[in-house]
Amino acid sequence: MARLSAKLAAIPGLRPVGESSLAGLIGMILGALLLLLYKFNPLLAYESLFAGGFGSLYGWAESLANATPLILTALTFAVGLRGGLFNIGAEGQVYVGALAAVATGLLPVPAALRLIVTLVLALAAGALWGLVPALLKMTRGVHEVISTIMLNWIAYFFAFYLIAHTLSSPLNGSRTIRIPPAARFGVILPGTDLNYGILVSILLALLFYFLLWRTTVGFELRAVGYNPRAAHYAGMDEHSIGHWAFLLGGVSAGLAGAVQLMGRPPSYAILSGIPQLLNLGFDGIGVAMIGRNHPLGILLAAVFFGGLEAGGRTMELVAGVPLEMVRVVEGLILIALAVPELGRFLTYLRHLNPLELLSRQRRRAD
Repeated sequence: MARLSAKLAAIPGLRPVGESSLAGLIGMILGALLLLLYKFNPLLAYESLFAGGFGSLYGWAESLANATPLILTALTFAVGLRGGLFNIGAEGQVYVGALAAVATGLLPVPAALRLIVTLVLALAAGALWGLVPALLKMTRGVHEVISTIMLNWIAYFFAFYLIAHTLSSPLNGSRTIRIPPAARFGVILPGTDLNYGILVSILLALLFYFLLWRTTVGFELRAVGYNPRAAHYAGMDEHSIGHWAFLLGGVSAGLAGAVQLMGRPPSYAILSGIPQLLNLGFDGIGVAMIGRNHPLGILLAAVFFGGLEAGGRTMELVAGVPLEMVRVVEGLILIALAVPELGRFLTYLRHLNPLELLSRQRRRAD
């Protein structure tokens, strides 16, 4: 298999496939060595891992259900990085989108329009939250890593406040009101969590692909991210492009929070937060790196990530591997898969002129 991966990497059109195959193989070997070190059977462990995620109709359904929000949060990071921005604010935007979806239950909306209205309000909330770091960066020169991390925590505690005071259920003070049944996605396969929210994720990924590779805005966004100096001399407006990157990322993350609550139980938040949303934004970063920050690659990477999550329970039950060890092995595989894209990103950063970046930040602040 290593020889096949090397041959695939040598073919220009299939180079990303070959690199990912080779990286995944290395990650699996490292995971196998770790399992052997702790006296577990790596063959049985991997067999149960992939059988649990992809060996049955139920496994595929759970893998796709897990992939649904990850596709959207990965798109948030990918569109930012394509535009030269390190946007890690998806975690906060997910919470804002989810709470907007819950809040629509208070609005007098006709049942036939409730699902559409809920999605629109969620993406609008995510977009508005995403524009805050855009304005801070373009007007005051605040780096997006700092601002998005801060906004993640603001969104997190803002969610606690809304859950406890504004959106709390009159019947049960420990949780919020439920998302109305008319605003929930139907289940595709009974007995699983797979719902029609997967169609929203796939359609948005295809839309992002069209925007990035078939429109003028997408071309300019990629040009600014690839070579800011050349884009500047070509007359491209960096401020406008930066706003587009944050806006699109906020739309995607806001939808991720809404889709997760509208498709998977429970359809409400509890006083301790929204556990079904935890780390979706940060997991999306890994999915984006594995998918080479390309919308079509993200679709495949998210399904693979979701399959590992679904198969981890089978690996624990069948092979007797403790859950903590399962997560470590999965982490080794995912880190190895992300290394090729991470290497390219670091190379890109090394080629940037720090003095030029500082000068650009000062010009923006002025």
